[in-house]
Amino acid sequence: MSNPSSFQVVFGSGPLGLSVVDELISRGQPVRVVNRSGKANTPAEVEIIQADVYDPQQALRACEGAAFVYQCAQPPYHQWLEKFPSLQQNLLEASAAVGARLIIGENLYMYGEVKGSIHEGLPYAATTRKGQLRARMAEAALEAHQKGRLPVVIGRASDFFGPRVLSSTLGERVFVPALRGKTASFTGNLDLPHSYTYIKDFGKALVRLAMEEQAYGQVWHVPTAPAVTQRQIGQTIFEILGQPAKMSGMGRWMMAIGGLFIPEARETVEMMYEFEKPFVMDSSKFTQAFGQTATPLHEALSETIAWYRAYLSQ
Repeated sequence: MSNPSSFQVVFGSGPLGLSVVDELISRGQPVRVVNRSGKANTPAEVEIIQADVYDPQQALRACEGAAFVYQCAQPPYHQWLEKFPSLQQNLLEASAAVGARLIIGENLYMYGEVKGSIHEGLPYAATTRKGQLRARMAEAALEAHQKGRLPVVIGRASDFFGPRVLSSTLGERVFVPALRGKTASFTGNLDLPHSYTYIKDFGKALVRLAMEEQAYGQVWHVPTAPAVTQRQIGQTIFEILGQPAKMSGMGRWMMAIGGLFIPEARETVEMMYEFEKPFVMDSSKFTQAFGQTATPLHEALSETIAWYRAYLSQ
């Protein structure tokens, strides 16, 4: 067992969890990754253990020795309502029991439809089921902090993209066809500004929040490049590839039809407002406090294309 004073436990080995792992390794921190399979594509020095965190005792065992616990795990998208609350509550209880600090990665669902920029001071006004769930979970975590049960900090991102990110609105439905010279499939209206967070920036930001004493007890929007339209993103992707731009936008009706056969698509329909109106996140609070800025969009897209190219050649 590594020195418990600095031991870091990351729950979830998806794109966010592994981006956190990358950042921790770059800082020379001992890391344990916890997931349901006990397998993950990580460097040899990373400890990987299997645990079913829907079982409170397994969650507790996985947290043993942790000084910092990163909550980057989530159930399948179509099982959020029934499974997400117990998953997060078990990690909160386990973190408190071992005396760890809890760092939670979240999205922006809890705010609901917002006119103007989305910032940390907004009320939780979601009318969607998943938005209201996110609001309840965030409130419970911050209440645990306020009651002195454990230190909690929350980092929020918009829709993310980057290496390892497949199931995102800026994921494989965009990059795989583009790399094959076909039509990239975006979501909703292509000509509205939309904030996308680069996954590496998200992981780096969560680690930074963990290390900053004054960050705890608060919500922080992680550094995110200025919003541009999906059409502009698509044009940049095809420009990097040296190809003529070909893209389409899948609307609410098509998403609903897809939902007849695909549970994840069905669950996306209620969130379509994000792609039918401007969706612009403000991350200035984080940058002003800690100095970290977002990776420039062109650079982030270039790195993402390079990852997808290697992924498709495997």
